[in-house]
Amino acid sequence: MFLPGGIALIHNEESTVSSNQRWAVFLGLSVLLLLAIYVLEPILSPFLIAFILAYLGDPLVKRLVSWKVPRTLAAIVVFIIILLIIALLFLLLIPLIQTQVQLLLTMLPKLLLWLENSLLPWLQSQFGLDLSQLDLQSLKSMASDNMPQTGNFLAHIAHAITQSSLALVGFLVNLVLVPVVTFYLLRDWDKVVDGIHSLLPRHVEPTLVKLYGECDEVLGAFLRGQLLVMLSLGIIYALGLSMVGLDTAVLIGMSAGLASVVPYLGFIVGIAMAIIASLVQYHDVLHLVYVVIVFAAGQMAESMVLTPWLVGDRIGLHPVAVIFSIMAGGVMFGFVGILLALPVAAVVLVCLRYVKNSYMHSELYNDSGSAL
Repeated sequence: MFLPGGIALIHNEESTVSSNQRWAVFLGLSVLLLLAIYVLEPILSPFLIAFILAYLGDPLVKRLVSWKVPRTLAAIVVFIIILLIIALLFLLLIPLIQTQVQLLLTMLPKLLLWLENSLLPWLQSQFGLDLSQLDLQSLKSMASDNMPQTGNFLAHIAHAITQSSLALVGFLVNLVLVPVVTFYLLRDWDKVVDGIHSLLPRHVEPTLVKLYGECDEVLGAFLRGQLLVMLSLGIIYALGLSMVGLDTAVLIGMSAGLASVVPYLGFIVGIAMAIIASLVQYHDVLHLVYVVIVFAAGQMAESMVLTPWLVGDRIGLHPVAVIFSIMAGGVMFGFVGILLALPVAAVVLVCLRYVKNSYMHSELYNDSGSAL
């Protein structure tokens, strides 16, 4: 007469053991993955860059395939488009930014002179700060001494690379490896996804496929949408500051656009740099007003047009989470960690949403029994 209860007890014990085994396997695989990233970190960068490029280009490949274009031909077309965009950015932006950096370096002594004669006395008179310990003379002499060495920074970087044969070989390998891996991923993206899909345990396959779809939506919205927002803001700020007349408009505008990966950070960084550049170059209040107008217009364009149109409300990544994930990834795994930071943050966000929804629909949350 105790047989049914005994069977139920054995079944519960087996379920517990099976659940514990699954958690042990999951934790073991997670540890192995982190260990593999740590060990392989020196060679992962080109593969991750290629993965990001292929991920960004895959929707266009699918669009061409839906128009009856063969997958390989569609991958070739998208691959050529990606190469042309990257080449155009390098040909246009790199020389321009190099010129802007040189202008910034020539302005550095003027900036230090303005700090010494204007800003520091004003801070001392208004707030009573003792800034006498700041050794600006050493900074000015250091800047003037190093000006010839820093004037052509790209040439010095190229010279440093060519001085080391191992670094040169690594650079050339990565230069070839990134486009090759990008093309193969573009061509075989669906096969890779289907192969992973076929390996999923059948009893959890629907849940994992659903979570993958949500991760893809969050990550795709962030990478594709936010990259376009950053590029658009960089162009808006650069054009606006050029109309104001700042010599370093492109450098400041693009820096603000890149910093816009975190909401409001680009605005803060950009307007601070632009205000300093305006004070050093013009020494008046009118150009400060123009700078504020440019960044106010950029913020209005971002909040009212760019973000709703290009990104929408699908991301859900809090700015603090973005900052923490990028910094944590950089500290743990260097440049590879920075590349992995946002994809991992998107996956964690989706998993936390799933855990929250499961908890909200569980008996533990909805139990109407007696209170403790």
